[in-house]
Amino acid sequence: MPNPDSTTPVLDLKDGSLVAARGNWQVHALTQPGVIWALQAKLRKLGGKNDALRWDLSEIGTLDHIGAQFLWNAWGKTRPRQLTVAPQHRDFFQRLASAGTLALPPRPPRRRLFNLIYDIGAEMLEHVSGFITLLGQLVLDFLRMVRAPQRAPWKEISANVYHVGYQALGITALVGFLIGVVLSFLSAQQLHTFGGDIYLVNILGMSIIRELGPLLAAILVAGRSGSAITAQLGVMRVTEELDAMLVMGLPHGFRLILPRVLALLVAMPLLVIWTDAIALLGGMVAAQLQLGLSPTYFLQQLPNAVPLPNYLIGLGKGAVFGGLIAMVACYFGLRIEPNTESLGHGTTTSVVTAITIVIVADAVFAIIFSGVGF
Repeated sequence: MPNPDSTTPVLDLKDGSLVAARGNWQVHALTQPGVIWALQAKLRKLGGKNDALRWDLSEIGTLDHIGAQFLWNAWGKTRPRQLTVAPQHRDFFQRLASAGTLALPPRPPRRRLFNLIYDIGAEMLEHVSGFITLLGQLVLDFLRMVRAPQRAPWKEISANVYHVGYQALGITALVGFLIGVVLSFLSAQQLHTFGGDIYLVNILGMSIIRELGPLLAAILVAGRSGSAITAQLGVMRVTEELDAMLVMGLPHGFRLILPRVLALLVAMPLLVIWTDAIALLGGMVAAQLQLGLSPTYFLQQLPNAVPLPNYLIGLGKGAVFGGLIAMVACYFGLRIEPNTESLGHGTTTSVVTAITIVIVADAVFAIIFSGVGF
């Protein structure tokens, strides 16, 4: 501890019962190296004698709330019976005395299992009801567009097709090519063991065209375009653009939701075709390197290995997945509250929900068309 001077807080014990404090009892003085330890050591020596001690704080030069709280804690959060304090410092201890003991808020009661299940069910029911309402409004807006096509939001539809379709070609091509290479490489190893190299075309064609192509494109679009749609609508909610549209008589469904849903209904089948082609290209490259199957043989056998209904099922999946992704993204985008925390939470929930619904829809397709295309 540094040598005490007129600004260093000091406690002196006089006549065995008088504790005199002097110096500067402000936070910057108390936080000097070694000061707190020295004061706490002296207070420990005085422990158990607080009732018989007389405290003289009249020689303290300056005092702030931190210094007063330090002394208050040393007294056991009660005012000593014999205390002498300067008039300008009395307010600190009066406020501490009037504040009393701070108590933590009571622990909330534990939620019972029935209440938890009820809350989850009520929330799910609310989402289902809101989604059905959104679907009904979408149908009405579509009928309005059919009755008056000259007033349809064609520019918005075209712009959304560009954003969700054309700008997604790069990422879908890259992932599709890699998936095709990996699937072909792993399948070729197993088929070569049993001498079934020629069946690689059947495995790649059926798995990519019927299942992996639409599902892969939908997951990528849900993560890329679905999150963008939710964030766009959420920012419009935060900046009060949605309220301004209502004031001007522009309905949200006709100008914001319908163009995005129609854009994904158009763009997703095209992305499925693109993803299937690039994935099959990657499979052909891996088959050529692994098994020596020529691209000519691969293309000749592909129409026989994959009947036409599988291709149509894949395109149908793409359209359905696109509509579901757009509706989920718009639904959660319109539910975002005007704050940044809700924006992040809503975008994350939108992506997770869209991917989950896509996987569920793919399972439904597999069940319904289990006997088609084989």
